[in-house]
Amino acid sequence: MSADPGLAELLADRTRTVLLTQAATATEARLISERIAASGGAGRPPVSLGAPGDPPPAALLDGALLDQALLDQADDLRLVPVRVAWLPAEHDGGRAARLNDMLPGHDPYHPGERQQQRILARQPGRAAVLVGEPATVGSLRQQWAQATGGEDPAGFAGYVARRATLALDRAEYRLRGPRYKTPSLVKEEILSSRRFRDGLRALGPGSSESALAEADKMLDELAAGWSRRLIDVMPTIGRLIFQRGFDPQIDYDESQVERLRAAMERHPGILLWSHRSNLDSMVLTAAVHEKGLPPAHLFAGINMSFGPMGPLLRRAGVIFIRRSTGDDPLYKYVLKEYIGYVLEKRFNLSWSIEGTRSRTGKMLPPRLGLLSYAADAYLQGRVDDIALLPVSITFDQLHEISEYADYARGGQKKPEGFGWLYGFIKAQGARHYGKIYVRFGEPVLLSMFLGSPGGPVADDPAARRLALSKTAFEVAWRINQGMPVTATALVTTVLLAMQGAALTFGQIRLGLGDGLDYLESRGVPLTASARALTAADPVRATLDALVAGGLVSCTADGREPVWLIGPEHQLAATFYRNSLIHFLLDTALCELAVLRAKEAAADPAAAGPAGADPAGADPVGEFWAEIARLRDLLKFDFYFQERDEHRRQVQAEMDRHDPRWEERLRAGPAEADALLASMRPLVSHVLVRPFVEAYRIVADVLADDGTLTDKDEVIRRALGLGRQYVAQRRLRSSEAVSALLFQTAFQLVSNRGLIGGGGEDLAARQAFLDELRNLLRRLDRIEDLVIRRYIRDVVQTRPAQ
Repeated sequence: MSADPGLAELLADRTRTVLLTQAATATEARLISERIAASGGAGRPPVSLGAPGDPPPAALLDGALLDQALLDQADDLRLVPVRVAWLPAEHDGGRAARLNDMLPGHDPYHPGERQQQRILARQPGRAAVLVGEPATVGSLRQQWAQATGGEDPAGFAGYVARRATLALDRAEYRLRGPRYKTPSLVKEEILSSRRFRDGLRALGPGSSESALAEADKMLDELAAGWSRRLIDVMPTIGRLIFQRGFDPQIDYDESQVERLRAAMERHPGILLWSHRSNLDSMVLTAAVHEKGLPPAHLFAGINMSFGPMGPLLRRAGVIFIRRSTGDDPLYKYVLKEYIGYVLEKRFNLSWSIEGTRSRTGKMLPPRLGLLSYAADAYLQGRVDDIALLPVSITFDQLHEISEYADYARGGQKKPEGFGWLYGFIKAQGARHYGKIYVRFGEPVLLSMFLGSPGGPVADDPAARRLALSKTAFEVAWRINQGMPVTATALVTTVLLAMQGAALTFGQIRLGLGDGLDYLESRGVPLTASARALTAADPVRATLDALVAGGLVSCTADGREPVWLIGPEHQLAATFYRNSLIHFLLDTALCELAVLRAKEAAADPAAAGPAGADPAGADPVGEFWAEIARLRDLLKFDFYFQERDEHRRQVQAEMDRHDPRWEERLRAGPAEADALLASMRPLVSHVLVRPFVEAYRIVADVLADDGTLTDKDEVIRRALGLGRQYVAQRRLRSSEAVSALLFQTAFQLVSNRGLIGGGGEDLAARQAFLDELRNLLRRLDRIEDLVIRRYIRDVVQTRPAQ
C-alpha cells in the first residue's frame, strides 16, 4: 500500500473491493462518503477502522463486517484505505504550523469538529481525501505470516489495520512533502515482528513473556513519535534561541545541500555531525527543515529528558537513550532492533559521531556503538545500503567556551534542568556571536567498507570492528576536511602563538598573511570573514569582537595599541585554535622532523633512538623516522590517515615548501636550518606544544611513583603539578593544564605499557619523560624562530594601519 490511485478506477469492480476508512469526526466521515459517492459508490459498505491510531475493530475480518461467502474466497478481495488529511492555512507561499498553532485546539493538522466545519466553509481546499494503494487479503495474509509468523490468527486484523495506516501515511507525506516523511506505529510493528520475538528468545534463559513486557516498556522509553505541528514549530523555536546571539541566516554551501538531498533519496541516511555546542541539534534541525530535507530521528542522552521537555521532544523525533547500556543485554537488543527497523523502513537517523560535545574544539575519537547497530541492519540484509552523511557545524564564537575551560581545569559538569535551560537560553542574548556555518561532506556508503551483506565481514567480529572503525574514521575525516576556518580561529591562533606576549596590529596582520597564504595554497575551506582578513578593517572587527567577548585584551594607551590573550583566557581560546588544527598538523610535524634531521646530520650519535647505528644515520631517513614517532605520540589526539596515505600527504607538504627538500636536508645542518627558516607559517610550537606539555606533566607524575596506576588520581596530581609549573613559569602557557588533555595522555601511557605497577616501570617512565623533554627543547627552538620573525625582525616603526 503506497500509491494514491484514483478511487473511481479502484471501485470499478465493486463486489471485489472493500474500503477501509479512518475518520476521527463525523465531518471526516461525511467527506469520505461524498468522495465515495462521487467515484461511483461501492458494492459493499466501507469498514471503519476508527480514528487514525485507534486499535482495529475486533470483528474486522471475522464475518461480522464481511459476509461469510466472501471470506471463503477472500484472498482476491481488495482492500483500499481512505482518510482525510488537513492542510495548514497558507502563509508566505507555504503551508506550515506556526507558534500560535501550539495552543490547545489550534492544531491545523488535526482540527476539531467545529474547526473542520469552519475550514470547509472558508477554505475547502485545506481538506484532502487520501487513498492508499490497495492490497488483496491474500497478499496481506502472506506478508503477515512472513512478518509475524502467523501464530495468532486474531492478530491478522491488527496487521491489516496497521498496513492501512502506513499506506495512508505514505500517501500523506507525498501530499505534504519530504520533510513530513516520518514513521508511525513503530512500537506495534516491532513487537509483532517474528524476528524481534525470536531474538528475545535467543537472549537466554527467562520468561519470553516477561522479556516481551520489559521490551514493551523500553520501546515506550525509546520510541519517538512525530507531531506535524512540532516538525514545523521546533525549527522555529530553535531559531528563536540561536538567533538571540547569531545571524539569522545559516551559512550553507548549496551544492553540498543538493548532494545531500540526492543521497537521502537513494538510501536511508544517518546524519553524523561534529558536536561543539548544545545549539548543534537546534541548528541542524532548522537547516534540514529550511532546505526541505526529510527529517531524521535525533539521538540524545536521557539526561536531556527532564520535566515536560522529554515528552515534547519525543513528539519532535528525539530518541532518548541511556548513557550506559553495557550491563543490560535486553536494552541493547531493543535499541539495536529499533534502529534496524527505522532504517529498514527507509527513515533517517541523526547523532553526534563523537558521542558528546568536544570541549577542546577539535574532533574527538568517533563512537562506534550506534553505528554498529546500523551496520547490523545492513549486514543482515534489512536495507540495501546506508548513506553516512558527514556534517560540520561551526560557530564564529560560543559563550560555552568558558564552561569548557572550567571543565578542563577540573570543574564538574552542571546537571541539566530548567535552571540550566533558562541560563543557556539567556546566555545566547548576552552579545552577538557572529555566524553559524553548516557544511555537508561527501556521503560514505556502508558498503564501501563493510562489503556486501552476508559477506566475510558479517561473520568475523574482528574484521567487522576494523571495517567499522575505518568507516567511522572516514566520516570524521570528511567532517574535519569540510569544516571551514573562521576569522576568530585565525586571529586567536596568531595571538596564542606568542604565549601571552602582546602584538601590534601590524604584527597580527603579518601572522594572518602567512596563515592565509598557506591555507589558500592548500585549498582549505575558509569562511567569508576569514578570507576578508587580507584587509585591515575586518581584522579590526574581529579583534573588537574578541575584546567584547573578554577573550582578548587590548592596551591602547601607549604609542600604539597592542592585543594579547592573557594566561587566564588561553585555555578558553584554544577552543577556536583547535578548530583549524587538523589543517596545520602535517606542516607542524614536518617542522619538527626537519629539525630532527638537522640534528642527525650534525651529530648522528645523538639523533636516533637508543641502539641506533650512528654510521648509518641519514637525514632524510631520520626525517621519516621522526614523522612515525610523532604520529605514534599524537595518535590519541588526532586523526591520521593510513601510513602510506599519510606519507604521501607529508611528501606533498614538504614539496609545497621546497621541491628540493631532501637534497637540502642531505646538504648539511646549515642548509637544513635555512630550509626550516623558510617554511611559512611555523606552527608546531603553538599547535603541538600544548599536547606535548600535557603528556610531559602526566609523565612527570608517573616518574615519581612507579606504583601509581589509577586514572583519576593521575589526573588529580597532574592538575596540581601543572598549576605549580604555571606559577613557576615552567610552561609556556596554561592551556596544557587540562583534565581533557590529561585523559588522552593517560591513554597514551597505558598504550605504551607504562601503567602496570611495580618499581620496574620507573625506568621506562623516566625514559618517556626524557623523550618528551627533548621534544619540548626542539619546540623551543622553533618558537625562537617565530619570535624573531614576528617581533624582532619586524621594522620597529609604526606599521601602516
